[in-house]
Amino acid sequence: MRRVNHVGRPDRICLALPTNRACSATIAAIGEEAAYAARHFDVEVHLLILDSCDDATRAAHARAVAELPAVPHVIVHHLGEAEQRDLLRDVIQRSGIADGGAMLRLLLPADVSYGACTNRAFLIAAALGCRSVHRRDSDSTYQCPDGTPLFPIHHELRSLGRPAAEASAGVTETLLDPAHAERPVSMVGSSFIGELSVDIGEIARLDPGVHHDVVSLWAPADWPETSKRQLVEESFTGAGSARFTEDHSTLTVVDPMRVDMCNISFDHAVYERVPLPPATSTIGSDYFLIHLVHDAALPGVLHNRTIENFYTPQRRTDTGFVAYQTRFVKFLLSMLYFHHVYARMAAAGDALLDHRGHVRADTVVEFLRESTGLDRAENVWRLDRVDTSYRKLGGRYEAFADLLAPRREQLLDEAERDMADFALLTGAWARLVRAARDRGPRSAGG
Repeated sequence: MRRVNHVGRPDRICLALPTNRACSATIAAIGEEAAYAARHFDVEVHLLILDSCDDATRAAHARAVAELPAVPHVIVHHLGEAEQRDLLRDVIQRSGIADGGAMLRLLLPADVSYGACTNRAFLIAAALGCRSVHRRDSDSTYQCPDGTPLFPIHHELRSLGRPAAEASAGVTETLLDPAHAERPVSMVGSSFIGELSVDIGEIARLDPGVHHDVVSLWAPADWPETSKRQLVEESFTGAGSARFTEDHSTLTVVDPMRVDMCNISFDHAVYERVPLPPATSTIGSDYFLIHLVHDAALPGVLHNRTIENFYTPQRRTDTGFVAYQTRFVKFLLSMLYFHHVYARMAAAGDALLDHRGHVRADTVVEFLRESTGLDRAENVWRLDRVDTSYRKLGGRYEAFADLLAPRREQLLDEAERDMADFALLTGAWARLVRAARDRGPRSAGG
């Protein structure tokens, strides 16, 4: 399946692994996926490892990279934060954006940001001349039902970027409105099996009622109880425990609840127009493009090569528990704003696209800015519910509620500011992408 660019060379793709934890085994595994892609699809694979770890862990990762077998058409880039910062400063300067310091903080913040690390992958992919980004996570691994890894890139490269009418020949079934058949496949993804994507399983074991109360807080406040209950049952479970038996893929407008960011790929026509939210210490901040693709009725492929999710030991420590629960609470607060934006995008439908079928970034910016003026009362209510629920659980959950109480106003401010920052970044994104492309791949690591 040969795909070449206008000068006859294989297309470039970016297989991205952002990490802030030790993951040498994952680097070895994703190296195998890169090799699989190059061998079976005749693409040039740029394996991009964005490393936010401490010096010792990053050195171990460098050794893991050095041990990867040399494979034709696979190029590995291992960038620590210092290298990423230098590259971003250059891109920002080339873009002509006035407040470069503020933009750099949105792209490389001091705190954990799931959206920002993927945005860096998008910009570096643009600099490398890649046509797609394929993202994996460092706390997951591939299923190996017969000893052979199941690489999601198998389905991703069969369909991504192709007109839907053409891609339909390579999938198991097509459930797509014929009116969208000429649109390109903009996203290919799947989900995960294993541990919950959000570490709240202990809450369900301690008190199912509290679990329902807490998880239902990410639904719109005006949803009926039956809808909230269904959401709670499906939330953060991925594909459950259903292990792989045989390949199945569906060409459709993909339901955002059926895919996860550990197992996703996007065509450049999506991520080069709209970035991900740069919110810090907020789980779920990297899922926005999944909703955008859905609401714009851009074709996607849902496949069943699920990835296996696992928890790393740090999450079980006292420090890890507090950090993770804070990210969960900030996720709940972000939903006040995102539900507004999602509703506006769903109502806009085809109006999200220009005459070429490309996402209108200015329309998205308008919706984001609107959301920052919402009444915070709903989020005050969410914080009240979290406080009551966690105190019912007692122990470390009650201790966490004590830590949260004096931060209420700060958290409310941060949730609103995160959306304003997202609007700012989205408004500047086209200039950043153009500057990255113009800059090219020099000094991109590797």
